[in-house]
Amino acid sequence: MLRWTLHKKIDQNPSNSSILVRILVKELERAERGDFRHYIIPLLHTLMYALIKAPCISEELCGRVYDFCKKLLTLPKPFCTIGLDYAIRLKMERTTPGMLYQRMVISEQSLRSDPYPYQEKIFIFADPELLSKAICNALVTDTEAAQVSQSPRACMCYVITHAMQAALGEGCDMGSLKATLQDMPRSDVEHWFQQVVAAAECAGKEASTDRGQHAARLEEIYHTILSSSQAGDAPLGELQGTPLPNPSISFHLWTEDDQLWKELVLFIRPLSQSCEPDCLSQDLDSFEIPDIISECECCDEQPRFSVLSTDSGIERDLPAAAEEPGGPGSADPEQSRLQRKGGIKKKPSPLESVAFLQAGCNGPGAKPPVKAQRRAGTPPEPAAPPQRLHTARIVLLGDDRILGRLAQAYHSLRKRETRRVFLTPRLNLQFYYIPVVTGQPDPLADVDHAATGQEELCEVAGYLGRADPWYESNINTLCHMIPKLATMPSSPSKHLVTDLFITDVIAYYVRMGIQPVCFQVYAVKVFFNDPAQEPAEDVFLTELRTQVQENTSPRELSVTKKKTTLDGPGIDLTVSYRKVVVSDRAKELAVSLRSTGLVMKAIPADEAEDLVCLNVNITEIVKINNLSGRSFSAVANRLKSRYIKIRSTEQRPFMVCLDKDSRRTYRNVISVEVSPCLEPSYCLQKTRTMKFSLHETEDVGLVKYMAKSLLLPINTFAGVIQ
Repeated sequence: MLRWTLHKKIDQNPSNSSILVRILVKELERAERGDFRHYIIPLLHTLMYALIKAPCISEELCGRVYDFCKKLLTLPKPFCTIGLDYAIRLKMERTTPGMLYQRMVISEQSLRSDPYPYQEKIFIFADPELLSKAICNALVTDTEAAQVSQSPRACMCYVITHAMQAALGEGCDMGSLKATLQDMPRSDVEHWFQQVVAAAECAGKEASTDRGQHAARLEEIYHTILSSSQAGDAPLGELQGTPLPNPSISFHLWTEDDQLWKELVLFIRPLSQSCEPDCLSQDLDSFEIPDIISECECCDEQPRFSVLSTDSGIERDLPAAAEEPGGPGSADPEQSRLQRKGGIKKKPSPLESVAFLQAGCNGPGAKPPVKAQRRAGTPPEPAAPPQRLHTARIVLLGDDRILGRLAQAYHSLRKRETRRVFLTPRLNLQFYYIPVVTGQPDPLADVDHAATGQEELCEVAGYLGRADPWYESNINTLCHMIPKLATMPSSPSKHLVTDLFITDVIAYYVRMGIQPVCFQVYAVKVFFNDPAQEPAEDVFLTELRTQVQENTSPRELSVTKKKTTLDGPGIDLTVSYRKVVVSDRAKELAVSLRSTGLVMKAIPADEAEDLVCLNVNITEIVKINNLSGRSFSAVANRLKSRYIKIRSTEQRPFMVCLDKDSRRTYRNVISVEVSPCLEPSYCLQKTRTMKFSLHETEDVGLVKYMAKSLLLPINTFAGVIQ
């Protein structure tokens, strides 16, 4: 809240921005001298955000911040990483004042600019079954209100005025400049916007350009703009602020499994810019999908759009009508290829079609796709490698259950990209997480019990808060604040508060949260009691829980009662696992026991613990014989492992629940295998390598340099501070 108040003071009184920045610089230098490292990253983020919003900062003050960031390079991660990133930005800002603001607005608002063609968008995903309707409606209203009065013309004017004032300082007549731009037609505003952007980008790329040369170039543009109007010589006043527009935000209720992928594809290639679905279907016929190795298990679930052919493959069996176009006298070799007829074709979605994805390659930095069937003797033009011009910032609202859905969607996306690469070379994908708990704590209930329930549903948020204190104070505080604001009675001040606070905090998080914390995704293979039923494969991020399944048939119920009387509650299990040891050597162990259930936790209780490790808690039933008779007691067994297999030895089924989500519960389970989920591209390349070197067991060639495990990165302000 104090951070938000400070940045609002810059908006309300821009002339004091240099004073506030100078105070922050002194606090940073004092924290560095006193070795108060836990204050450095929060102060640095606050300072950089203030620099972006400030109308004009002197070169001397900017240089002091730059020198401080260079000192951070001698410290361990994440200090050196953040210091290097901000030092690079500040070096550019010293030469070209206002560049950070300019690039942020251009990318967030998707303004067309050839010198800087980057685009960004924030996608907020919420599960309607986890959040109340009131919260969803409030978030939709707030995101829509944040985009009001943010037209492309207004944003271009903001870029022009901010660049002029940042370079010229008090020598810029902001009143006359704003009035002149307001009276201009849109085409003229766009022309001067392009001129300002080109001047800034050229100055940023040329190493010999200094701050004075850039200011002289902008001063020429400034006088040309004012000379086109009848504005007189108004007296120069104090610095005026230029609003920093809210980023482009879209709110989505997550109702479909592949909704995330669809939204990302539409962001890269909107349907309005593509051809019609009918044309896509026709183009799909003439495009050959590259051969994908069928033995790769991680890719065999992707849909294949093929044709069921009745063709025998023998040339003489072709009808006479099919031979005529392919005769020797045919003028066009394109018509000579065989046509499949009499088949049944599956009509894919427009987003699934190859033609639609290929149309997305025609953006900046890519050449038109080469035809699949080329003429003989004409070598194809080599296609330029695509550039990552788009950044999608995915913000998840909810508890650990929506992160489990994200892990599923991310795994599916990586498998899809392994089969047909489209998003990976063109899209920079960033994930953010804001915990939201719908239920408000009851003041009359047991405080410890209520706190435990909330911690159970927000284990990831708790870990991120312990690892990054700035995340704890800025983001975890929204956990109950968002539901509270959503259920407030309607009042004129309600929308004012939510628009100025919730949206601003989300924007601050996605703009400054650049350090990822990577969580291991785990693969689980579930075997069922019915041998005819195929095993199920799934992934989880936070937790796997097993529980004894109640029997429904009278015969099984009778047998179970007898077994329970003799051996106690639960079922007999065999647990085979690879123990985690300090030396990282494989140590295979197996144990048999009777248990009522177990819980596998993937999120450690301490941020210093290894993230690639499962903490398994097994409730074992121990039989005790004493003078009073037979009794049973529950004993908690704990073990650490990355690879574990659980099997019911008495063929009694149990239930498996993933990521605390009752919708992801498997029943009639007889065995479970859990291991770290492998990156699908690694699996594919490994399969290809094994085809040519059957006796190689270790990774060789390209596989050695590929990421082996599938990690889900969630951005925070500092990553993990040791």
